[in-house]
Amino acid sequence: MNTRLIISLLCAGALAFAFACGPRSHTPSPVALASAAPSGIAIAAKSPIARPAVHSRHRDDAPKPQVKLASKFDVAVAAHEVRLALVVTNVGSKHAELDFPSGQSYDFVVVDSAGHEVWRWGQGRMFTQSVQNHQLGTHDTMRVSEAWSPAKMSAKPGRYTAIATLNSTNYPVEERAEFVLP
Repeated sequence: MNTRLIISLLCAGALAFAFACGPRSHTPSPVALASAAPSGIAIAAKSPIARPAVHSRHRDDAPKPQVKLASKFDVAVAAHEVRLALVVTNVGSKHAELDFPSGQSYDFVVVDSAGHEVWRWGQGRMFTQSVQNHQLGTHDTMRVSEAWSPAKMSAKPGRYTAIATLNSTNYPVEERAEFVLP
């Protein structure tokens, strides 16, 4: 007989057997065990009443420490520059590991009253393209600050909005603050 025909028939038979048997339940419930047992064999299941009541508090029930970040954004307008500072503090009871998709962990943007972008700190800068992280222990603070020179951008007097972002993938932060250029 042809070897290819035999191998094909064996594979088809194995597939038919696998589909005929069907999937098996992986639950440890007594009903699933009883239905899977060969006939003639009895399976004794424990009654829920027979189990002793547990009154102690399990570790799973304990409140889990949480990461909680508080942020503050300060904008200080001076004669020739605007100072922007973002402060992020871990006020939770667990240390925080901030993940960043690149070397740019933050950015500052200034938009005018019409919502048009006037200045972006990260524009034209080069950042590493590797994943970065920063550890913040409980009550630790991360502070980033930059300065914008409106005169260099020919910015006109008026109302502006500064936007600070922490580019963390797991704990992103965005803060806004309005200010007036005289």
